[in-house]
Amino acid sequence: MINEEQSQELFDSDDEIAWCPGCGNFAILKAIKTALSELNKRPEEVLMVSGIGQAAKLPHYIRANVFNGLHGRALPPAVAAKIVNPGLTVIVHSGDGDTYGEGGNHFIHNIRRNADIAHFVHDNQIYALTKGQASPTTALGQVTGIQTQGNIDQPLNPLLLALAAGASFVARGFTGHPEHLIGLMKEAIRHPGYALIDILQPCVSFNKVNTHRWYADRVYELPEEYDSGNLSGAMERALEWGEKIPVGIFYRLEKPTFSDRLVWMAGRPPLVDRVWEPRDAERFMKELE
Repeated sequence: MINEEQSQELFDSDDEIAWCPGCGNFAILKAIKTALSELNKRPEEVLMVSGIGQAAKLPHYIRANVFNGLHGRALPPAVAAKIVNPGLTVIVHSGDGDTYGEGGNHFIHNIRRNADIAHFVHDNQIYALTKGQASPTTALGQVTGIQTQGNIDQPLNPLLLALAAGASFVARGFTGHPEHLIGLMKEAIRHPGYALIDILQPCVSFNKVNTHRWYADRVYELPEEYDSGNLSGAMERALEWGEKIPVGIFYRLEKPTFSDRLVWMAGRPPLVDRVWEPRDAERFMKELE
């Protein structure tokens, strides 16, 4: 039996971190390591999947299994890994551009599938790796180094989109509320199905509007009496953005996962445990007939 301190050390990496000092990603990295430790996970039980971007660097800085893929394409390998090896704890780390921009199609359709993965989106409302152009969540009219006359595109509401698409777990966190964020991560990882946390975090280099102070002045935690089983109520809260910004679990519902609906796999050993010989793929396809 390992104690909490030893457990946290299990996830420590010696790799040099390339984020800017003050970046909100540091808080997310600390939160996920703490959440995994408190859930008594071990590095070999965890797969961290990412695409491209500053958020996608996080799996490089944690000791666990890692798959680093293409821009916007983190979800397909994450879902495939969970299907093949259901014993893995699969967690996706990606940015607002990576998920809601390039990966928007995968985002919507994997919500529909309800694969049993946790998806943590580092939402700094800007493209940071490519030096500060507007992302899908950048405010209308916001001036950037690229949109010098102001962003002309209506920002996406990722929580409202996820709820409308049928997500079974939808939450928002804030790096300035670290203990609250850790709790959200633990609940998302435990949830049987697709669990989204949109994490508000400052980009200190390229977003001079949505700073830590800007968020801190607006963010409030959903009250204990809030009903996370009420879809219409969750949508109303998701529309709340401006002077007040709620964080917490907006909606949660248990329903069959994608793997639950793979009836041809029921009662058979996981694919990861099978011994594959030449022409096994052909035999496997015949088994499914």
